[in-house]
Amino acid sequence: MTQLIHTEPDVGDDVVLLTVPADGGYLGVLRTATAGLAARLHFALDEIEDLRIAVDEACAMLLAIATRGAELECRFAVTDDALTVEVTVSTVRGARLPSESSFAWKVLTALTTSAAAEANGRYATIRLLTRRTEF
Repeated sequence: MTQLIHTEPDVGDDVVLLTVPADGGYLGVLRTATAGLAARLHFALDEIEDLRIAVDEACAMLLAIATRGAELECRFAVTDDALTVEVTVSTVRGARLPSESSFAWKVLTALTTSAAAEANGRYATIRLLTRRTEF
């Protein structure tokens, strides 16, 4: 099931929540949403592509540790100059994300302003922040 929820919190940020099955076939939906929201912030084309690749990489990391039948919950927070993408999935017991010295993390940190992750044994979340480059 794909679900799209748009909210406007009091702080003035736009938040879009998108839930898709934890299956690689649905990653295109998340990449497209990422590109659309980044374009709304007037990101440069190369910044949009970098963020699409980063979201794809983060999702691939999470799919590798997702429980069967899980859903990827993607939260996009749009501010005046930045886009934060937070992807969460339920995980199999004992699942661990790749270390911060892994190639996957090098990709995430090279393509975004910052990347962070947390796993608590039941869920794992990767948070990506990208700030628009000033012209």
